[in-house]
Amino acid sequence: MIKPIELVIFDCDGVLVDSEVVAARIQVRLGAELGWPLTQAEVIERFIGRSEASNHAVVAERLGAATADLWCKRFVELHAEAVEAELTPVDGLPEALAAITLPTCVASSGSHEKMRHTLGRTGLYDHFAGRIFSATEVERGKPAPDLFLHAARTMGVDPAGCVVVEDSLPGVRAARAAGMRALGYAGGLTTAERLAGPGTVVFDDMRRLPELIAGHQG
Repeated sequence: MIKPIELVIFDCDGVLVDSEVVAARIQVRLGAELGWPLTQAEVIERFIGRSEASNHAVVAERLGAATADLWCKRFVELHAEAVEAELTPVDGLPEALAAITLPTCVASSGSHEKMRHTLGRTGLYDHFAGRIFSATEVERGKPAPDLFLHAARTMGVDPAGCVVVEDSLPGVRAARAAGMRALGYAGGLTTAERLAGPGTVVFDDMRRLPELIAGHQG
């Protein structure tokens, strides 16, 4: 028998806040400035959904540690500026949250400082305060399962009773590796085809989220 859902684990960037387009644009800009021209598709493949440490390692392998340090420092600065200027919740997300009655938490590749800014700027921080987990708390970021397992353990829920809402390939892979069901949001940068896979339902309208969660209850 399928275990009912007891906890909904949200990714942050691209699921709660519409920040992945912003992040991809900045990464393309930094690549052009620092000697590694990248298309948006290449940025999505290499950077989106991964931790700052992972992205630093990718840049360092290509351009050296010093350039990677500068790249990540500039990314934080430019991202913070863009968040202040233009960030909004993902379309349909506030309505979906209002209709979800199960316990929820956030488990993101971003740092706590970054999430305080993005969730605070969009009015979502108080909804999740005290239930926010960062990849900085675990040894391995997504696509490893560590972060989702850490969130479930802290929340006191068996992995089989969790559903993860993700918008990136590393994210859905991490959910599968953790033994959790996944809802892959294809309304952002990552295509439905890339999100599809075992134990994953793909959708493109965040307003459908409550009914999709309810569909996992039997």
